[in-house]
Amino acid sequence: MIEARHLRVLRAVAATGSFSAAARELGCTQPAVSQQMKALEQSAGTPLLLRAGRETRLTEAGEALVRHAAGILAGLTAAEEEVAALAGLRAGRVRLVSFPSGSSTLVPTAVAAMRRDHPGTRVSLVEAEPPRSVEMLRAGDCEIALAFRYTPSPEWDDLVVRPLLTDRLMALVPEDHPFADAAELGIATLAEEPWIAGCPRCRRHLVDVCEAAGFTPQIDFATDDYPAVVGLVGAGLGVAVLPELAVESVRRKGARAVRLVPAVQREVVALTLPDLERVPAVGAMLTRLEAAPGS
Repeated sequence: MIEARHLRVLRAVAATGSFSAAARELGCTQPAVSQQMKALEQSAGTPLLLRAGRETRLTEAGEALVRHAAGILAGLTAAEEEVAALAGLRAGRVRLVSFPSGSSTLVPTAVAAMRRDHPGTRVSLVEAEPPRSVEMLRAGDCEIALAFRYTPSPEWDDLVVRPLLTDRLMALVPEDHPFADAAELGIATLAEEPWIAGCPRCRRHLVDVCEAAGFTPQIDFATDDYPAVVGLVGAGLGVAVLPELAVESVRRKGARAVRLVPAVQREVVALTLPDLERVPAVGAMLTRLEAAPGS
């Protein structure tokens, strides 16, 4: 019989490429990893790993088992959490993954409400931008992923999607810029400016929006760090477009935010797997995210 603990070890070996690295990730010894892999191969009745020196690769059977492992472990986690939470959410856990501006605006109020109402439920948070956050959800590394998208697409069709808010994009200009005191402006007004771009997904969207307005932005700087974007704009090194959530989460020293017209916006959502949505702790956390200020 294939055991869940063996699948977790196999996933770690596949992700890290070696028994020793998997042991470090799992917090156990290399011999323990080796023993569990031997037990898994005996259960499977076929080799799952190929070892050549320090390198460890999956066989075709190993690759097939790793593909199925995420769904199996997610279903098992859902079952374990649902059973643990039957007595009124006195136990359980929710692991959140969020992009940075969501972490600083939506998450704190929601987590505080969850801890107040269900103190026995453990809530943790790590940060990752989509699509990495969505990959972590599908891999069983979290129960809820906060993510955003600029246009509808089928990429989340296998997931439960809870809309949280529509996040408007704002132009960010130096405080001595000719349009710093404008109530609103069109993005084409900034066509000749040097640009500071954000995360890869935001960067692609910026280029798309600018090209739809008739120009290609000259991107001089790119950074995933919102305070760095503001700092570069405040120093007069260019202009930027930031989501309103990000603008609210940073100190805008030397920079001004101006509304874009026509409105450009992104959809912010909470994602989970269908099995996990039925877990009471996960459902309760989703409800509190939906009720967070700004949602």
